[in-house]
Amino acid sequence: MAETAVTGTPPQETAKPAVHELFVNMGPQHPSTHGVLRVMLKVDGERILDADADVGYLHRCFEKIAERRSVTMVIPYTDRTDYLAAITSEWAYVMAAEKLLGVEVPERAEYIRVIVGELQRIASHLIWFGAFALDLGATTAFLYAWREREYLLDIFQKLTGARMLYNYLRVGGVRNDLYDGFADDVHRFLKQLEEKLREYHDLLTGNRIFETRTKGIGVITAEQAIAWGASGPVLRGSGVPHDLRKAHPYSVYDRFEFGIPVGEDGDVYSRYVVRMQEFYESMRIVRQALRDIPGGPWQGDVPRRMKLNGDVYTRIESPRGEVGVYLVGDGSDTPYRCHYRSPCFVHLQLLGPMGVGHLVADMVAIIGSIDIVMGEVDR
Repeated sequence: MAETAVTGTPPQETAKPAVHELFVNMGPQHPSTHGVLRVMLKVDGERILDADADVGYLHRCFEKIAERRSVTMVIPYTDRTDYLAAITSEWAYVMAAEKLLGVEVPERAEYIRVIVGELQRIASHLIWFGAFALDLGATTAFLYAWREREYLLDIFQKLTGARMLYNYLRVGGVRNDLYDGFADDVHRFLKQLEEKLREYHDLLTGNRIFETRTKGIGVITAEQAIAWGASGPVLRGSGVPHDLRKAHPYSVYDRFEFGIPVGEDGDVYSRYVVRMQEFYESMRIVRQALRDIPGGPWQGDVPRRMKLNGDVYTRIESPRGEVGVYLVGDGSDTPYRCHYRSPCFVHLQLLGPMGVGHLVADMVAIIGSIDIVMGEVDR
């Protein structure tokens, strides 16, 4: 049998590029982490291999404080959780207390809550738009948004006496009725905002640099968003048309016509588009509420001493997603247990799935797109 000669050299395996893993601290002092947030990045050069949010630097202790205060004394503390949307934080809490106490809210008070709640959504989205654009280098957009927000805060100041932490909602209604000329001030502001939104779109939407920084970045699929418990614009940006104001209507939201903006691609740009469209839907709701608001009292009948019995879970659609309140009473006038469900805390867990494969600079855009408030996370 003839031998077969072996010629040449055996094939060599293709060498894989070396991975030089490095852990980088992004925060808690980093200006683009929107508060005292520390993100641990595992990187290979500029490429992100993993991201882990490390929270707990603020330590508000709100939930434990609430267990040592009477029912009404808790309300000012709720403002300090999501301080960019204080009204919605108050709303979730007073709804829980009202259910435990069996208190009926007057119709006029419900309309006022919807009006100030949607104006609060607009104010929150304005500061998100400005800060998000600033993170990506657009200083002008931040100045524009701050200007419009100041006009809206003037209205809040005339109504509640405060510009940021309002202590306006009460168990059974609101603290005071609308002031004379409130509707005119709001209509004037909404007309002005519609004109300014066109400037916002001219500045950012369609801008080639902005699209390059946001399209295809931080993608989260609908299945992933649902599995992780996402809500609000983050969930709707992935194409899931879920909004508590429609899916589980509370207050008088079932009386208004409004749409649910959804994104298509689940990326940073989709979440941007959803919030920009929500401006128009909130304005639509406010105009309907101002048109249909009835007369009557703005505060219902409540017990002189509010004793909480049983447990209840209430939830509302805040600018950032589903805010839930689990309130437990043991028969005293202080909550036995008060727990807040924070959408920001949930969304921070998505930084890993969103960031892997992108560059460090993309993490700035991703964090801005989920619109976190650390006061709500570190309760």
